[in-house]
Amino acid sequence: MKKNKSAFITGITGQDGSYLAELLLEKNYIVHGLIRRTSVLNIDRIQEIINKYEKNGKLKIHYIDVTDTSSITNLIVKYKPKEFYNLAAMSHVGISFYTGEATLNINALACYRILESILKNHSSCKFYQASSSEMFGSSPPPQNEKTDFNPQSPYGISKVAAFHTTKYFRQAHGLFAANGILFNHESPRRGLNFVTRKITHSLARILSGHEKKIHLGDISTRRDWGHSKDYVRGIWMILQHKKAEDFVLSTGKNYSIEDFVKKVFKILNLDWKKFVTTNNKAFLRPSEVRSLKGDSSKARRLLRWKPEYNLDDLCSDMLENDLKLYGMTLDEAKKIAKKL
Repeated sequence: MKKNKSAFITGITGQDGSYLAELLLEKNYIVHGLIRRTSVLNIDRIQEIINKYEKNGKLKIHYIDVTDTSSITNLIVKYKPKEFYNLAAMSHVGISFYTGEATLNINALACYRILESILKNHSSCKFYQASSSEMFGSSPPPQNEKTDFNPQSPYGISKVAAFHTTKYFRQAHGLFAANGILFNHESPRRGLNFVTRKITHSLARILSGHEKKIHLGDISTRRDWGHSKDYVRGIWMILQHKKAEDFVLSTGKNYSIEDFVKKVFKILNLDWKKFVTTNNKAFLRPSEVRSLKGDSSKARRLLRWKPEYNLDDLCSDMLENDLKLYGMTLDEAKKIAKKL
């Protein structure tokens, strides 16, 4: 009988980690989710799969911080995973300006320690590092695997360090270690401190009478937005490729934050300018990446990956889920919107 593949996921309670866990479990993997102890109360995204898979042993949860090298090593030695997905991160660009040291410790140093542990204890394990389009910074779009890195934030700097760490262990030690350079990807599971989710969630709160305005910063910056479900499928495909390589995942289209706002409000036929304030100083960053647009032709050619969601699909998915949180269907929300 063929033995089930096993995989470790750090950051399993996050947006990508939760979707990736669902994907792997559907593919009959044994999934080990690593959760930092301070995230014990933040498992809403994975509560459903815990209820479904933990009792039958398909999902195992370990309460370990990614900076706890000895505990991670013990798990690697004990379970010998086929794949290791390192998704844990201090993931908010804006917050990283105020938590630079912690961001580098979690995003960069933890990556090195995990790879070193894999090298010493289980070198056949395939390793995936979650890299980011924020590494490109001010390099002009479209950005691909050959574009220079010029990060504009502590977050971007930390991701560049982890990228080169992964590449080093691949080239110097022969590990199957690959980077996925993912452009912005959102979903109903996105954290509320991210601007896309802030927009859809705040609009639901306006319709339910809990808020009157949405306060934003610079809405002229442009991003290449996709759906997390598409991107975790690409993450898995990167580790199934015949050799370890680095891949950009993106839609190849970019839009401004203003475009995103307009699309969300258009769903309810609302004039966004009545409800949104912009250029609020509290949300302006010391340095800003003006435009990101990815060229994912390598992934499309070699992995046969392509996104299935467009931006309109994404906006609808996010808004409808946030409306549900406040007890509304889309049709009910449209009726309320007519009265505003």
